[in-house]
Amino acid sequence: MQTTEQPMLKDIVLVGGGHSHVGVIKSFGMQPIPGVRMTVICTDIHTPYSGMLPGYVAGHYGFDAVHIDLSRLAVFAGAHLYQDEVIGLDRINRKVLCRNRPPVGYDFLSINTGSTPQLHDVPGAQNNAIAVKPISHFNNRWLALLERVRRHAGKTTVAVVGAGAAGVELLLAMQFRLSQELRKLGRDPADLTFHLLTNHADILPTHNLRVRHTFDLVLASRGVQVHRNAAVTQVTAGCLQTATGELVHADEIVWVTRAAGAAWLKDTGLALDADGFIKVADTLQTVTDPVIFAAGDIASMVNYRLEKAGVFAVRQGAPLARNLRRSLHGQALKPYHPQRHWLALITTGDQFAVASRGWIGFSGEWVWRWKDWIDRNFMRKFQDLPAMVAPPKPVPAAPTDPARDPGRDRGS
Repeated sequence: MQTTEQPMLKDIVLVGGGHSHVGVIKSFGMQPIPGVRMTVICTDIHTPYSGMLPGYVAGHYGFDAVHIDLSRLAVFAGAHLYQDEVIGLDRINRKVLCRNRPPVGYDFLSINTGSTPQLHDVPGAQNNAIAVKPISHFNNRWLALLERVRRHAGKTTVAVVGAGAAGVELLLAMQFRLSQELRKLGRDPADLTFHLLTNHADILPTHNLRVRHTFDLVLASRGVQVHRNAAVTQVTAGCLQTATGELVHADEIVWVTRAAGAAWLKDTGLALDADGFIKVADTLQTVTDPVIFAAGDIASMVNYRLEKAGVFAVRQGAPLARNLRRSLHGQALKPYHPQRHWLALITTGDQFAVASRGWIGFSGEWVWRWKDWIDRNFMRKFQDLPAMVAPPKPVPAAPTDPARDPGRDRGS
């Protein structure tokens, strides 16, 4: 009896549902390749867009407005979606090892899992601080903090460790939202005290003087106590100790410092940088294994020193999709050259934002509206999906195709 079902030619597996991978999934949904099966493995079905996360914390957006539904996106692309944690790779047999399901075979693999907080470097931080990274896990931690503050009678002190753009923006968003919540409860927002700790002399050290000065003024006007050159050396329940011996007492401690690669990557044999991020070439292929790619925060481009900023993860989506396609067709890959300067739009909690690019800095409510327009347009790409069309039929594999191994477990 003949069957109309044709064998799959190639398997692409995407580990993580980050900003680069959602672009890849959308690309393959728009232009599928006959005979290619895509599988997405991630711990969370709803992936947050980092650019709108502070606005969500501040209360300007609801959950659905800032999260991409990976299950819906996967259905659009005809991809398998497994909600599981990846714990390793079997590169010899080309399989992804998962915590709860059988190994998943791949022909080409891409990793876009974001970063993991380096809490273990500071004694007590892991047990006594709330880590923002990975952002896919942050929502539950934020909602729990919000509820604790609502229920806490009297004054509440919040300390944020890390004064880069992410730390400053998150602190101001939390301050705005928590003040609003206390007002709703008939309580005084003056019961909130915020501390910002940095091991640098300046806040936002990668931004220009004008931008730093603007945020110095904002933080001062809102009563935030900024601790400079204050590297945190130990965290206990309700207290941070700095290298200078200063003690900062806080009911809530939020950690927004530089993160690292996941621990499981150390056993993969892939070349990693000093922080445990995967070294990749300009093609976004790992320098170790040409069938494995990486993008976003987890990737460390060997020819460029990039900040861990969402803008790069978003912009790597298109060249990653292009090079995966070229790999499938056996074509030469094309390099991705990131820009030297990029525009950062940093919010101040309320509907006001500061633009920063190189030596340029300007601000206003109109900048927030501009950022809001950009962010909403980005999200519409993954929320307003085109009508489904019938996918092209796979081309049968040639019996003598040496690239296929019929004995290899492809996963289910």
